[in-house]
Amino acid sequence: MAGGGRRIDGRAAAAAAPAWAGLALGEAGALRAAFARWAEREVAHRRPFLWLPVVFGLGVLAYFGADREPALWAPATAALVFAGAALALRRRAASGPFLATLALAFLFAGFAAATLRTRLVAAPVLERLTIARVTAFVETVDDRGAGGRLLLRVVSIEGLDKAATPERLRVTTRTRPSVAAGATVVATMRLLPPSRASEPGGYDFSRDAFFAMIGGVGGVLGAIERAPDAEVSALARFNAWIDRARNALTDRIVDVVGGGLAPGDGAVAAALVTGKRGLIPESANASLRAAGIYHVVSISGLHMVLAAGLFLWLARGALATVPGLALTKPIKSWAALAAMAGAVAYDVFSGSEVATERSLIMTLVMLGAIVVGRRAISMRNLALAALIVLAREPETLLGPSFQMSFAAVAGLTAAFERGPGSERAAPDPDARFGLWGHRVRLVLWATVVSTLVASLATDPFSTFHFHRLTPYGLIGNALTLPLVEFVVMPAALIGVAASPFGLDAPVWTVMGWGVSGVMAVARFVEALPGSTVFTPAFGAGALLAMALAVIWWAIWITPIRWLAAPVFVAGALLAARAPKPDLVVDAQARAMAVRGADGRLQIVGGRANAFGAAQWLLADADGRDPRAPETMGGARCDAMGCVALLADGRAAALIHDRRALPEDCGRAAIVVTRLFTRGVCAGPDLVIDGAHLAERGATAARLAGGRVVVVADRPKGYDRPWAPAPKPRPAPPPTHAPELADPADPSLYAPD
Repeated sequence: MAGGGRRIDGRAAAAAAPAWAGLALGEAGALRAAFARWAEREVAHRRPFLWLPVVFGLGVLAYFGADREPALWAPATAALVFAGAALALRRRAASGPFLATLALAFLFAGFAAATLRTRLVAAPVLERLTIARVTAFVETVDDRGAGGRLLLRVVSIEGLDKAATPERLRVTTRTRPSVAAGATVVATMRLLPPSRASEPGGYDFSRDAFFAMIGGVGGVLGAIERAPDAEVSALARFNAWIDRARNALTDRIVDVVGGGLAPGDGAVAAALVTGKRGLIPESANASLRAAGIYHVVSISGLHMVLAAGLFLWLARGALATVPGLALTKPIKSWAALAAMAGAVAYDVFSGSEVATERSLIMTLVMLGAIVVGRRAISMRNLALAALIVLAREPETLLGPSFQMSFAAVAGLTAAFERGPGSERAAPDPDARFGLWGHRVRLVLWATVVSTLVASLATDPFSTFHFHRLTPYGLIGNALTLPLVEFVVMPAALIGVAASPFGLDAPVWTVMGWGVSGVMAVARFVEALPGSTVFTPAFGAGALLAMALAVIWWAIWITPIRWLAAPVFVAGALLAARAPKPDLVVDAQARAMAVRGADGRLQIVGGRANAFGAAQWLLADADGRDPRAPETMGGARCDAMGCVALLADGRAAALIHDRRALPEDCGRAAIVVTRLFTRGVCAGPDLVIDGAHLAERGATAARLAGGRVVVVADRPKGYDRPWAPAPKPRPAPPPTHAPELADPADPSLYAPD
């Protein structure tokens, strides 16, 4: 070969090939051996058990993914069959067949639990707008400053049969409520069915309302009158008494703390104690969200752990002062029992909402571990708590509260299992700096790394549900949590204890100082550039991939856990590549959002629901106020409807009046109306009318190469208890010929 290079002939290459192949085979064999060792270690540490609540949750997801209501006997029978098979194989607990059958048993058990839960809470739901006199028992009252919100247990609704009467209603008042929980009232109310999602894949209030047995929402018209006491259970009256006590304490704290350093500090202080957040101004809510510390005012894991920890510390300290008990009795277990009782009392007083109940269950499991002499903080305890919560209320799996709290705790537990707080990282007293050096590392780990891990674990869920990220959450949490832990929460517990004696005012003042410090930090972080980053909406598939990656990393302890990285990246790429719609319309077609030539959505129609319009913009990574003039764009509107231009220059029409149909159907590429067109509007590329909206709900459309791609909230034929399929509408009689309807007939287009 020219240039002095070495010549390699075919025979030499053939001789070298087996060496390379052998090396590759050797590497593959070594990798298989490593995976086998890692798997044995995972089984030895009983880590596969931690997947049981995950599989149970997948069964719950499968139930909610069905488009028809499943039969209960099918998943229940399958769960029993596979459970029996697992029992037969229990002597080979580490074998693949045993683990597979046990996983299938839990999968079908999750499906069956969700099916049973739906049947247990099923209650009538209003079918249409109803204005009637309502007699009801007041369960809870939430003061919201300018108005209020009442949760009512219905006694009767004028004009409705008992079989069609909802169990509960949620109504608002225009002024501060004049009644307290526990009263029986009569009032004229304007009621509607609970609203469905305002965009495909968006928040579905109708589903949450169904599982809360709320069959109607609306407002009170006129005065609320007292009525003779209704017959309700003793538990309902006890809960009403608790609500009255919570409202009274809320008013007391707000009066003592006042505005603090800024308006709303007193309301934030009250929310930390009673869970009543209605008086917090939106400006304060925005500051807390931007700082990444809104969890502080939502009574859940942080509050429950701090409260239970204080109860545990106080009880153990008191018992330790008695030498005979401290030396001869298990005072740690006794203190844990006292902390369990205190945690239950705190849950009851704070309203026992879903997030609080879930945190209580997690706390009771961990305190129970202390009672029986096991580690309080472990992944097994978390798995047991998740199973209990999902078996009791499977629907919570779909909400951000469950997802974010369990993801955060799983991430923190995994971090402390492997970090300075783990048994493997015990301090060496003879090492340099010794115990104090270990304590410093532990504090840094707890305040910095744990916050970072919790943020990373919850970011997929916060971006999916709320479409925003808070990059400075690490700063906000690091600066505020010491105030919450050492000033605010101790003062809150002391204040509640001192309140019956009338000695609580100084305590609330001290607590107010701590809350003002928290809010000062929140406002400081909010003012930093880029404190809130809005993210576009993405599909459930991307969220599922990222969620499974987080779970995989948290559960395994060997290098197997790093297989989560490519799955997480794949989910993130799916989320980043999610297409944006060019048109969005809610199920009522009162308004729509259209993407204009500038690439931003504009709200079209003056009848837009403020909450729904805000969801449209946030899902588009747009933080503008939906009521601001610049969000209205260049749409032309009159009494009969609106016309807006799409990004490609074609027109989209929103029609309120049937008289606009002939003209708009002839010139618009997309027509949106809540009227039932029955095929008379055949010219546009897409017609979203009353029939489409009744069957498929909120709808989005995307322009793709001259085609219109439609995505709806529900598939065709969807029929679930919280979103029943529309009843067939009788066709109007023809007026000209048997096969044709008169386009001028008003009944042709009448909405439900």
